[in-house]
Amino acid sequence: MLVYVNGEFFRRQEARVSVFDSGFVLGDGIWEGLRLVKGKLISLEAHLDRLFEGASSIALNIGLTREQIAAAMYATLERNQMTDGAHLRLMITRGVKKTPNQDPRFVIGGATVVIVAEFKTPKPEARAKGLSLLTSTFRTSSPDVFDLRLNSHSRLNLIQALIQAINAGADEALMLDPRGFVASCNSTNFFIVRKGELWTSTSAYSFKGITQQKVLDVWRADGRIAKECDFTLAQVYSADEAFVTGTLGGVTPIVRIDGRAIGDGKPGLLTKAASDLYLTAVTAS
Repeated sequence: MLVYVNGEFFRRQEARVSVFDSGFVLGDGIWEGLRLVKGKLISLEAHLDRLFEGASSIALNIGLTREQIAAAMYATLERNQMTDGAHLRLMITRGVKKTPNQDPRFVIGGATVVIVAEFKTPKPEARAKGLSLLTSTFRTSSPDVFDLRLNSHSRLNLIQALIQAINAGADEALMLDPRGFVASCNSTNFFIVRKGELWTSTSAYSFKGITQQKVLDVWRADGRIAKECDFTLAQVYSADEAFVTGTLGGVTPIVRIDGRAIGDGKPGLLTKAASDLYLTAVTAS
């Protein structure tokens, strides 16, 4: 596997960034995860929109245009002879610093751009059997504390939530917002199904998922109801179905939360319908 680092390609074991890099020192950077299906990076323009919006928000000069970033990603895929079934991670930090501190004025040179492409596909058993969640004691943050919509390298509270879930035997953590409403999972967006409607949280206290938005769009385009709203754990426990969305997994059913079966404890028919609508939309030529 060849890794893109600032315009050059290195074998996986030889790919390096400086110990003085802003991303290593402070988690000062942004990233995007993209999925390759039949030679196409899914929702590329939406990912680039989010990338450049995040960079602008933290005053990070990427030093490359949208077109140059896209070209670098496709070049990475080409060098690795990947045409399908790959997951690509684009990581951009503020760059190397002359001393480890927070001050962005200590950066030497430009941003650090790394692209890692790997063959990854969702685990079939996850979709067939469904996943389990644990509600974490760690909360998501409000924009005035830490805006999760920036897709920042800094993810410690989400990692802490996942560790709790893993230690309890769950697959992922369900996280509440500071008010006690359901926000998202630690790395995916969360949906419930109630009386044929899809419910997901607003983006006020969680990352705004591109797959999440696509599922909302295709569900509504099919003439069905999808809501972005506040809802509680009580409403989650009594939901008919639940699922999560993400770039790699698409739509993945959730069958247990906090030891409770959701619905009949099996992947639901409307979850499959949402997955089918999503896959049709993203693979259309």
